Amino acid sequence: MSCPRCRSESTVRRRYRTSLGCRIFYCRNCKRRFNERTSTPYNHLQFPEDIVLMAVLWRLRYKLGLRDVVELLLQRGFEISYETIRSWEYQFSPLVSTKLRSKRRGRVGRTWYLDETYVKVGGRWCYLYRAIDRDGNLLDSMLSEQRDKHAARRFLRRLVESAEQKPLRVTTDKHPAYTKANRWIIGRKALHRHNQYLNNRIEQDHRHFKQRYYPMLGFKQFDSASRFCTAFDELRNYLKVKTTGQEQVSASDRRRIFSDKWKTLMTELAA
Repeated sequence: MSCPRCRSESTVRRRYRTSLGCRIFYCRNCKRRFNERTSTPYNHLQFPEDIVLMAVLWRLRYKLGLRDVVELLLQRGFEISYETIRSWEYQFSPLVSTKLRSKRRGRVGRTWYLDETYVKVGGRWCYLYRAIDRDGNLLDSMLSEQRDKHAARRFLRRLVESAEQKPLRVTTDKHPAYTKANRWIIGRKALHRHNQYLNNRIEQDHRHFKQRYYPMLGFKQFDSASRFCTAFDELRNYLKVKTTGQEQVSASDRRRIFSDKWKTLMTELAA
């Protein structure tokens, strides 16, 4: 392992470990000691990283409050304050979003469905822009304080950047901001359909976020709301069993796929 400070490869592994079981190394160049967590987001944690990541993923995936996560960890022998869970969510949910977004970058279809739903932040309604492709795969999501042409343009720029290509068909509702934003960002070559019945695919997809959002009774700050919404959408899209057409997946296969994806994500985040 190279030294995180001087990048030297002249390091020696010590025989003893830290209290959390991390290996300790000694750099012969800069005469410093470091461990496996040094210069990582987990450096100053007082708990194992797998426990921290599991708590954050529980919080994002399931309808759990901060105190609910505390009780689940208490049953596993870890006594943690709910404020600690809040700080873990603040620190590591962007890490989850970035990791999952990089895994799906450029792997979407050419038919897009765009719509927005309402989210209450600090007592006022904000707008969560969401987009999926024909197969239901997430394109991107963005929380905005306004619902106008500037927000629509900003969202479309994010979609094109994430998908690394422009769509052939875009389906939205009859909000006029989408028409101007679509011509400005995507161009006139893409077919723009604005029909409420054609857009039922994204309307139905909103239900998953709504079911997770209702028990929270809204957010207090815009940044925390944006961070949570993005991480939830990315995690749900990653753990979803993807099918094509009328393909049926048995319950045993769904459990196996979910378990494999969960283990893979935990390994990649802890690396």
